Amino acid sequence: MTLELSSLFTAGFLYLVLLFLIAYVTDRGLIPEQWVSHPLVYTLSLGVYATSWTYYGSVGFANSNGYLFLTIYLGVTLAFALSPVLLRPILRLTSEYQLSSLADLFAFRYRSQLVGMLVTLFMLIGALPYIALQIRAVTQSLQELTQEAPPHILALGFCITLTAFAILFGARHISPRQKHRGLVMAIAFESLVKLVTLLSVGLFALFGVFGGPDNLNQWLGEHPDAIEKLYEPVGGTQWGTLIFLAFGAAFLLPRQFHMLFAENLREDNLRVASWSFPLFLLLLNLPIPVILWAGHYLGLGTDPDYYVLSITLSQGHSWMPMLTFIGGISAASAMVIVTTLALSSMCMNHLLLPASYPDPRLNLYYWLLWGRRLMIGLIILAGYSFYAFLEHRAGLAQLGLISFVAVVQFLPGIVGLLYWRRATREGVIAGLLGGIGVWAFTLLVPMLQHSGFIENAYPLSHWQEMLALDHWSFATFCSLGLNSLLFAMVSLANRQRIAEQQAAASCCSSMFIPLSGVVTARSPEEFKKELSVLLGKSTAEKEVDHALNDLKMSPRETRPAELRRLRERIERNLYGLIGPQMSHLIVNQKLALDPEARTALADSMRYVEERLAHSRSVLHGLTRELDNLQRYQRQILEDLPLGACALGQDGEIIIWNQAMEDTTGIDAQTTIGHPLSQLPEPWNDLLGGFARATDNHSYHLEVSFAGKTRWFNLHKAVVEDPQVSPTSEAPGMVILMEDLTQMENLEAELAHSDRLASIGRLAAGVAHEIGNPVTGIASIAQNLKYEEEPAAIEQSARDILTQTRRITDIVQSLMNFSRSSSADRPLAPVALREVLQDALALVQLTHKHDGLHYRIDCDASITLNADRQRLSQVFVNLLNNASDASSRGDEISVSAQQHARRLIVTVIDQGSGIPDHFRDQLFEPFTTTKQTGKGTGLGLALARNIILDHNGDIEIDSEPGKGTRVIISFPGEPLNPS
Repeated sequence: MTLELSSLFTAGFLYLVLLFLIAYVTDRGLIPEQWVSHPLVYTLSLGVYATSWTYYGSVGFANSNGYLFLTIYLGVTLAFALSPVLLRPILRLTSEYQLSSLADLFAFRYRSQLVGMLVTLFMLIGALPYIALQIRAVTQSLQELTQEAPPHILALGFCITLTAFAILFGARHISPRQKHRGLVMAIAFESLVKLVTLLSVGLFALFGVFGGPDNLNQWLGEHPDAIEKLYEPVGGTQWGTLIFLAFGAAFLLPRQFHMLFAENLREDNLRVASWSFPLFLLLLNLPIPVILWAGHYLGLGTDPDYYVLSITLSQGHSWMPMLTFIGGISAASAMVIVTTLALSSMCMNHLLLPASYPDPRLNLYYWLLWGRRLMIGLIILAGYSFYAFLEHRAGLAQLGLISFVAVVQFLPGIVGLLYWRRATREGVIAGLLGGIGVWAFTLLVPMLQHSGFIENAYPLSHWQEMLALDHWSFATFCSLGLNSLLFAMVSLANRQRIAEQQAAASCCSSMFIPLSGVVTARSPEEFKKELSVLLGKSTAEKEVDHALNDLKMSPRETRPAELRRLRERIERNLYGLIGPQMSHLIVNQKLALDPEARTALADSMRYVEERLAHSRSVLHGLTRELDNLQRYQRQILEDLPLGACALGQDGEIIIWNQAMEDTTGIDAQTTIGHPLSQLPEPWNDLLGGFARATDNHSYHLEVSFAGKTRWFNLHKAVVEDPQVSPTSEAPGMVILMEDLTQMENLEAELAHSDRLASIGRLAAGVAHEIGNPVTGIASIAQNLKYEEEPAAIEQSARDILTQTRRITDIVQSLMNFSRSSSADRPLAPVALREVLQDALALVQLTHKHDGLHYRIDCDASITLNADRQRLSQVFVNLLNNASDASSRGDEISVSAQQHARRLIVTVIDQGSGIPDHFRDQLFEPFTTTKQTGKGTGLGLALARNIILDHNGDIEIDSEPGKGTRVIISFPGEPLNPS
């Protein structure tokens, strides 16, 4: 049976419309994001590898070369098995530097426009036979189905249709950097159609032609040569060659590189594809032997390349040939569309832009958009021309293998790019020229001669016989051998430029080169002004704003380190727009680095730490151990309960840990890179002043913040560096900030508790002292009713008032001592003698009957800037301790003397003294020499803290059995006689 040409063309066109609709609804966000970014969708999109060669040509290749047809897929499996050391490093580079093609990758690594140009030209030349293969497969399939030779005009119409759809699929957006999510979804659907169709044809061959597995086994038993013919070529020299060619083609073909790396949405997708894509290819090739045997069983006289179509036609089902044809259109169109999209970007960046850079007055985005559209049309037209001039004598597999041998010429450059830092641009240029020259001489010229395009060509048969190699092995060995030899020898004979060395270090998967230099432009506005000269005002503004948004950076940023990051980001963004080499030239010219400026070591450290923190690469060996140690130490610093702030050699903050964020309320992202002077109040004065001070420690600093008073201890360590500018604020410095606020509050609570405890101990004495005048008042009041003389009544009233004043004095002394005092109360001048007398009055209430003698020797004019209540608590504690340690008849004296700028207060008793083993623990809380229940052990500890808060000092000199002397020193001016 045959089908109408018009119906086939309509079906193919409608299928392409369906693909476009899938892409369109995906781009509009109508398909859930989890579907679009799913690893299986990514895996199916890689199915663009399976072109008409797979769909049609695999059967013909199996017919002539047996199971060698599996090598084309075994090589792909090997490439994906080596994904951790091959594909993932390339994905890391393309993602970090926004490299969208193999030419971009080579131009970035070897820092050469010529390298990018050669890769583009050779990729274009190598892809033309493959594009011609797709056009030929479609026209031949039409001939098989209609039994008439389609005119060249039909092939041209197919190419025009593909051009239109290629533009719709990948050249609708202004920016080429955008991911083509719709394209990925459409190609995934296309791969699913190919798989389902080919498996359906296989099932049709098994059950529709043979009648089931049993009949197939019977036929194979009757025709053992069918199986023997498949095994016969396996032991030849082509086996290893074809696996190697497929290995290189798996990720070097333009369409594969584009779908593998440029359209990859998540790195995890590649991990899943490492096993799922080989499985997809296995399923795709399962029906090939069955279809081949079905063709032999039916005795088809057609080209085995098209048995897939012929066996469906032989059974008279109209829908099955149509479905099979749709699968073939799907395989051919997907390859052409993706390949032309990838090649158009390469041609724009590495051929058209260097040759004819647009006027800055033009809109660069629209210029690139229409340029890509033009290149898509020209590439498909070139493929059609190659098809038109080529006689239909070479098989589909032969055309595909010619392209495979071409792309493996880039393997030495890939190895050098990833693992040989010594490789040079001269080496890769020499290797590519040699390899492509041999490829053209051994494969392209013979193909053109075979097609009648060239009449005479140099015979290669005797060379092949001499080396005992088949045609494909000979071409692969000679071209790649010369390529590798020239690449290695020329690289070793030439020295790398600095730019190449930096790019080589960037391509090394376990190394990061810190940013160096300072940009001459001092703000993002200056960036826009400089770039507008070559990019145009509109494009420059959009690119700078885009980079600022990527980095979440303020448009008013002026820090040199941040501007250096902005410059790098702009260059990377331009990689995806106009290619790495053009971007590098424009940025170096318009955003030049100051050669005299020195990049701070702190900025380099921060850059490397950020890159390591966000790196998706896997470190190994000593590098990994060092990175783990660095991360561990950095985490310790982040989790440190003390606030930590580190300053770089230019005085800029490079570390601001979590405790510092919690204490100050300032986020690390807003402080890093700024000097201390730019911190908000009060931290700029506190930390900046301490950084400039000569002391390395500062204790008990009081700070008012957010309506509250807080206290801090500050410590710093300075790293000396003779190269640091003398104007630097605090070069190489680490500052630790210890928050004492909670301790201060706790001490205030303890002091209050101790004061209450003292009040409790004084209560009995107070009650006794009040009891005597109360008894006297009661007696006088009782006698008043018997008094008749006015003078006696007046005297009794005076006696009552005297006793009342005595009670008032006792109560007032107790109230003054017990009144609450806060740590943040301002200090005020107090008369020291009055404080001592009040404290002694309270102590005597408790020790009135102990027979002790007290003496105060203090000039009434001596004043002290202090908190009266807290100072009174100190002397109450000291006098209580002295009284408890003394015996009846002992004297306790308190003296105060002015010495220069110090006020010395001494408390001396004649008591039992302090045992030697207690002397080192006197000021520790809860340490006491008294019996259990007689003391809390907090008195001396609190007294010492109160004295320190007044910038004083306390010493205790004691000898067991001879008494104790407590010496307190306060800052104070000499007495003024006036």
